[in-house]
Amino acid sequence: MNQTVASAGNNGDKDRSDCLVTIELSKSGGLKIDLQSKVQVLYGESIEALSKEVLNFFDIRHATLTVIDKGALPFVLAARIEAAIKQVISTEKEYLLDMISENRYSTQRNKPRISRLYLPGNTPSLMLNAGVHKPDGIILDLEDAVAITKKSEARILVRNALRSHDFLGVERMVRINQIPMGLDDLEFVVPHHVNVVLIPKCESAEHIQQVNDRISAIKRRSDLKDPIWLMPIIESAMGVMKALKIAQAADNVVAMAIGLEDYTADIGVNRTKEGRESLFARCQIINACKAAGIQAIDSVFSDVGDMDALKENVLQSKALGFEGMGCIHPRQIKVIHENFAPNEVEIEKAKKIVLAFEDAAKKGLGVVSLGTKMIDAPVVKRAQHTIDSSISVGKLNKNWRNEIKD
Repeated sequence: MNQTVASAGNNGDKDRSDCLVTIELSKSGGLKIDLQSKVQVLYGESIEALSKEVLNFFDIRHATLTVIDKGALPFVLAARIEAAIKQVISTEKEYLLDMISENRYSTQRNKPRISRLYLPGNTPSLMLNAGVHKPDGIILDLEDAVAITKKSEARILVRNALRSHDFLGVERMVRINQIPMGLDDLEFVVPHHVNVVLIPKCESAEHIQQVNDRISAIKRRSDLKDPIWLMPIIESAMGVMKALKIAQAADNVVAMAIGLEDYTADIGVNRTKEGRESLFARCQIINACKAAGIQAIDSVFSDVGDMDALKENVLQSKALGFEGMGCIHPRQIKVIHENFAPNEVEIEKAKKIVLAFEDAAKKGLGVVSLGTKMIDAPVVKRAQHTIDSSISVGKLNKNWRNEIKD
């Protein structure tokens, strides 16, 4: 590479838990670290030690590294230095921090995904306490939330976060960039215990196949065994019309979401709170998901200050058949969970159906009835889903049968 000076990171007035690093290569003089930090007295030595370790790892022997620190954790500092280095030298090496034991977990195909919190992939401050808010999943976003000039450094930061930041057991998702660019993103997330990959602007089953082909190649190289689930996001008229084929494209597709901001732009209308303009598309997604046996996930609600409107949106979403939705602020999580959860009437009805079915099965009866109504297999399945959902959100005890008998 011709350039000898490069920077990575952020140093704006609102940038916290980040740093801006600038590297300037030289032909002699060894390594010089110019550190500016409010915590220099306490952590200056460790910051300089990590900086030199990363520089030495990439065989940088003569350079000045300027670090303007705003409280960056080691995984952030290492990512920023690596990103700057890769602008001034050509290298395939990766400086990998240790994978913490807390991040070595996989997730189940049918786990609840009622809430998924979007986090910009190049903003470390929003990652730090994400798990505390207890969403079902966090989404480290490499797509729309990252400026085109910051894509490369965001990939490295997300990779380091997957390895070294404790998200407290939350399902860890990454939204890659639109295909084909997003295929290269997979190299930075698949080897590092990502649980779910979100595929934006998905318009065909071929997109799913392309992603799975790259995932399979990476897993073979890395000797990985844990499943990596896929969640395509439908954001165009073409995607809506091909929703069923996309939902059925592969066994590791566990959910499908709709992105209404891009969808409404694609069909040339404004998105409204009432949602009449997207009803057809949402119903298409729901029916495709139900036919394929996967979870249907609604779009985000963009007004983070209007909790009443969010509640109405969630109730409408649930009534249509969605099983969860994205959120862009932690304050939305509680409203989403409370209103997607089964209400008391639904829980009591489900309990009666399940108990009636179990009682009939014990008696060897082929016909199940509750009052004057016959109960068939789909009704029982729906009731059991209500029971499972109620248990997962704490509205029902796992031992609810014993409580009834007592």
